[in-house]
Amino acid sequence: MVTLLENPLLGAADPAPARLFNAGGRSPFLIVGDHAGNAIPQHLGTLGLREADRVRHIAWDIGVYALGKALAQALDAPFIFQHYSRLVIDCNRDPDHPDAAPAVSDGSAIPGNAALTADRLGARAAAIHAPYHARIAAELARRSAAAQPTILLALHSFTPTLGGTSRPWHVGILYDGGDTRFAKALLADLAARPDITVGDNEHYRMDATDYSVPRHAYAAGLPYAEIEIRQDLLADDAGVAAWSLTLCSACKTALNGIASAGAAA
Repeated sequence: MVTLLENPLLGAADPAPARLFNAGGRSPFLIVGDHAGNAIPQHLGTLGLREADRVRHIAWDIGVYALGKALAQALDAPFIFQHYSRLVIDCNRDPDHPDAAPAVSDGSAIPGNAALTADRLGARAAAIHAPYHARIAAELARRSAAAQPTILLALHSFTPTLGGTSRPWHVGILYDGGDTRFAKALLADLAARPDITVGDNEHYRMDATDYSVPRHAYAAGLPYAEIEIRQDLLADDAGVAAWSLTLCSACKTALNGIASAGAAA
């Protein structure tokens, strides 16, 4: 990776690149929020964006910060998240991926990302992306050393309409490689609920563009699920509370299911 800029990207007034909520959570679950915030380092100004774009789905996963905290309390789980906008650096992409700091997103130009040099992209990755993933890795190492089982839950949200196409799913469960038992058990539980429309690797399929789950779960053999909630369902406190309860119930049922299957094997 290229070297940092001479002047550090993050100043004293900027948020830390990784935050931890409910550090003492004792359940097997570890929740992460790659796109929980829409902050921009003061050094970068506004990236040339209007306020309307800085609060759109292109900048962050709307509702994930509140949902992550609520679900962490409901499951008694830690929640590791970062506050910076995905337009500064996308923490669910490899820093060298073309979408790590896009110049255009859902029709909106990102002037601060136009002609972004390798040095400047590297500075963002070093200041935000690397410390965030190091914090997740450190928590996983701590849990492993303490012989504490871990199921990784990656929380995301998605816009109800993209490119003029409506997305009918209330929630999507994404998975690909590694240990998919928990993700499939969670999908089955949610799909059995008549009031919920569930996407099986929808609204998109987990693939090589995803970074967090493959990096932290696959090689370690950790059960996991990437969970996507439609953003209009998280628009207020009532929606967040309802989905926290739903996911808490479904996660516990899925956990019991794979535990029972393991015992019977």
